[in-house]
Amino acid sequence: MHNLKAITPLGGTSPKIDRFEGLVISENVDRALTSVAARQGREAECCSAVQATLGLVLPKPGKWSAEGAYMAWWMGVDLWMIDADHADHELLAAHVKTVVGVAASVAEQTDGWCRFDVSGARAMDVFERLCNLNLRAGGTGDAHRASIEHLGCFVLCLEAGVKYAVIGPRSSAGSLRHALVTTAQSVI
Repeated sequence: MHNLKAITPLGGTSPKIDRFEGLVISENVDRALTSVAARQGREAECCSAVQATLGLVLPKPGKWSAEGAYMAWWMGVDLWMIDADHADHELLAAHVKTVVGVAASVAEQTDGWCRFDVSGARAMDVFERLCNLNLRAGGTGDAHRASIEHLGCFVLCLEAGVKYAVIGPRSSAGSLRHALVTTAQSVI
């Protein structure tokens, strides 16, 4: 029997949390992720199946949506990421595949990405220096693709001006955290 031990994207046994005056950057490891790519000509069927079974409306470009235990954000043309609590939805990809059937391609993404939640009154100040997004012009429900330290990331506005989620490649979790923390230190 193998004696495997789960580690966070940053290599720890528990999530890393960095606190600053007016800002908290926390590694969020409790999320199950799966991508859903609607197959050509079956986009409406895919969206209808997800809504009918999960209650989740797949969002339009530049947006995220949530319903019950599920959240989704737009990643590209007819492509979304679905997110849920890992403890309750460890087999999220398999479940979503049974929902969409042949209308979409589904891929397990949980261990391919890392997530950092950035919250507090100084969050906007950090993002202004960190990336080229004008988050002050946006609002809750926005989902942006951005380059942060040369990494392709998603920035989700969970609460306008106060709480954001930054999702990036797991293999670059250390670099992404370094960018977030260094920027916070220079701003605060």
